Amino acid sequence: MNRAKSFVAACAAAFAVSAAAQTKWDMPTPYPATNFHTENIAQFAADVEKATGGKLKIQVHAGASLFKAPEIKRAVQGGQAQIGEILLSGYSNEDPVFGIDSVPFLATSYPDAAKLWKASRKAVEERFAKQGMMVLYAVPWPPQGIYSSKPLASIADMKGLKMRTYNPYTSRIAELAGAQPVTIQAAELAQAFATGAVNANMTSGATGYDTKAWEVVKNFYDTQAWIPKNVVFVNRKAFDALDKASQDAVRKAAADAEARGWKTSEEKAKWYLDQLKSNGMTVAAPSAQLKADFQKVGATMTEEWLRTAGPDGKAIVDAYKK
Repeated sequence: MNRAKSFVAACAAAFAVSAAAQTKWDMPTPYPATNFHTENIAQFAADVEKATGGKLKIQVHAGASLFKAPEIKRAVQGGQAQIGEILLSGYSNEDPVFGIDSVPFLATSYPDAAKLWKASRKAVEERFAKQGMMVLYAVPWPPQGIYSSKPLASIADMKGLKMRTYNPYTSRIAELAGAQPVTIQAAELAQAFATGAVNANMTSGATGYDTKAWEVVKNFYDTQAWIPKNVVFVNRKAFDALDKASQDAVRKAAADAEARGWKTSEEKAKWYLDQLKSNGMTVAAPSAQLKADFQKVGATMTEEWLRTAGPDGKAIVDAYKK
């Protein structure tokens, strides 16, 4: 009888050790499960679980279902979630370095965006590290264009429009264009257009597709103004609590996710615009006047960014332009 009890106790102890060895991370993301960023994250999570033999499971909470977009960074920093995804430039009020990829017309192609990330990554990582977090990888959105309820021949046509903004840079563009900035998160965008809360928006073809923009707005101008990035990052204490093999698995899966995400973003950029067209939207290049007007806005905002970003900002831009 004592031997049987000892056996049961040993089994219970073994089970407890096994359970303790399994770690679950919650991962809030702002975008729907069908968005290519979220699909990439789902693959990343699957890769981590497979590589760790199930020791680390990442539970993805898509569509701002666990935390709203503006809450995610603070939630990971405070340990309410272990890992998360944010639009980096959404935090440029906190530090201008976070907004380098949303300075209009600084980097407008995928090769230039990759070069800019290489030039700025160390500075971004240092800032996350000071806040107790670690950047794992970054993936770009397709180039940004303008959705408008009315045709735009020049920037003067934007005067008085209620323009949805999602970071300080889009707000500044609205101001310089004479439009009224209205902060709306991606998950609420379709409703905002439908109710008339906004009638213009600068974002990617991907967000337009996700929100079925064609149901509420008819014009898209492919200005290719900038290529912003999402970053996936982890609470440093949560990462440090993993064993070395699991840490290595997370780093490897992150590197694979970054390479895969950049490739997918570039491949899908044209596909998204084709979807907008096939659903009845007018998709056009900006007129020569509209393009020239926006390049002036870009020059103004680059100078403003350099003034606020100081020596670190200048070093990033210098490294990028080499």
